[in-house]
Amino acid sequence: MGHLDVVGVGHTLPDGRQLLRDVSFRVGEGAKVALVGPNGAGKTTLLRMIAGDAPVPVGAISGSGELGVMRQFIGAVADDRTLADLALSLAPPAVRAAGQRLAKAEVELATGTEPAQLAYAEALAGWGEAGGYDAEVTFDTVSVALLGQEWEQAQHRPVRTLSGGEQKRFALELLLHGPAEVLLLDEPDNYLDVPGKRWLEQRLTSSRKSVLYVSHDRELLARTADRVVTVEGGSAWTHAGGFASWHQARADRHDRLDEARRRWDEEHAKLRAQLLMYKQKAAYNSDMASRYQAAQTRLRKFEAAGPPPPRPRDQEIEVKLTGGRTGKRAVICERLALTGLTRPFDLELWYGDRVAVLGGNGTGKSHLLQLLGRGGSDPAGDALIDLPPVAHEGSARLGARVRPGHFSQLHHRPDLQDRALTEILSRGDDHRPGMPRHDAIRALGRYELAAAADQRFGLLSGGQQARFLILLLELSGATLLLLDEPTDNLDLASAEALEAGLSGFAGTVVAVTHDRWFTRSFGRFLLLRADGTVIEVPEPVWGT
Repeated sequence: MGHLDVVGVGHTLPDGRQLLRDVSFRVGEGAKVALVGPNGAGKTTLLRMIAGDAPVPVGAISGSGELGVMRQFIGAVADDRTLADLALSLAPPAVRAAGQRLAKAEVELATGTEPAQLAYAEALAGWGEAGGYDAEVTFDTVSVALLGQEWEQAQHRPVRTLSGGEQKRFALELLLHGPAEVLLLDEPDNYLDVPGKRWLEQRLTSSRKSVLYVSHDRELLARTADRVVTVEGGSAWTHAGGFASWHQARADRHDRLDEARRRWDEEHAKLRAQLLMYKQKAAYNSDMASRYQAAQTRLRKFEAAGPPPPRPRDQEIEVKLTGGRTGKRAVICERLALTGLTRPFDLELWYGDRVAVLGGNGTGKSHLLQLLGRGGSDPAGDALIDLPPVAHEGSARLGARVRPGHFSQLHHRPDLQDRALTEILSRGDDHRPGMPRHDAIRALGRYELAAAADQRFGLLSGGQQARFLILLLELSGATLLLLDEPTDNLDLASAEALEAGLSGFAGTVVAVTHDRWFTRSFGRFLLLRADGTVIEVPEPVWGT
């Protein structure tokens, strides 16, 4: 088994702000350590430095054992990569390099030249020496277990043909079955349905590997974390217990920091008062000069050491989802069937409904939201959202004055990727007016995004992107919110702020979610089953 040591690590952003300072913690052999903290606090940056994707400008990172890494958006692959490409990207470096050489040699082999044949033979030998055949056994085991296909057939399948949850589970199984002794997992539970999250909980607790992972799912944290490393206020601290006692440990730590600062302020005031007293006495008594100089030295050393670290500031996120009055019936579905996904079903949603859409991965939940976001079966009007068409039969209609707003689980917004947040808000679009820069900064401040005002959307953390997309929904004037896994990348404070915002929203909310805590705030539950049936259930159902 391997271990990981992070000692005194720091990181400064390109704009000069210090994101991390003096971060130190250890992941012991076989330990399951959770990395938590507010969105944008530096968790993903820290994982990137540990993984070797980014330099370590200050401090040191060391350890033993091979490293396996799953990055945050593994469940958002939408390009032409195949499962073979994904599997190689998660393989050990030697296997990955040998696989790339072999793939190149296979392409050149088509020329039929003798040099190409020799190069292929060498690449094939290198593949075996690097452990490629052992890796293929793992690839095949995972492929058969998850996809019901042998690796020979599945390896050429495009990754985008798998749902986000299937992509995530495929990657996790490869890493958990693979040779890496230390795993870095960034949001491993994102895109997983509840049975998938329960599977992950069992696999993590039963694995002998050392695991450092980022998650905001409180139930997953409570069931799997041996220790909790909290990144906040620019640094990090470790709670040696599990997540069940973490909240109290954090509150106690904040109290200690407040007390330490109070004592420092009192001692500082005392030393300054002594200095002033000796200064006054030394003015008319030369015997006091030495005491005055000693008091100066004590104060100078005390101030040079500096005060204790301040208590991290709590996030103050304010979501102002307003909405507006619509017709009584917000959504009407008649004999609606999503092609290849569901059987025909009827559904009526009324103004003010809060509907949680439940079901396993690949049952059509996101497709349903996408169809409604387009305006249903017969979209019309400039208020509707430009989303890909959804093959279906039957009809889905929106009621009078219903204006949809859509939140994508994958944060797929190529139109925003290279634009600064203030530019996006200032220019507006077809669904919301532009605003002056000072109003844009004020709006970003309500979402704890003011410091990132001039950053490009594509450079934000997953949680920051999610908050900004919710802000765009707020400004759009939508009266029907279609939320696809909105809490996946949100930290606890952000998720609670979203729930508070939804409670005051004058309109209808339809949310696809696998967040067991978030689901409890809804009043209606629509279940899409694996057999294609769609029914309403009186309470959340997590199976299929």
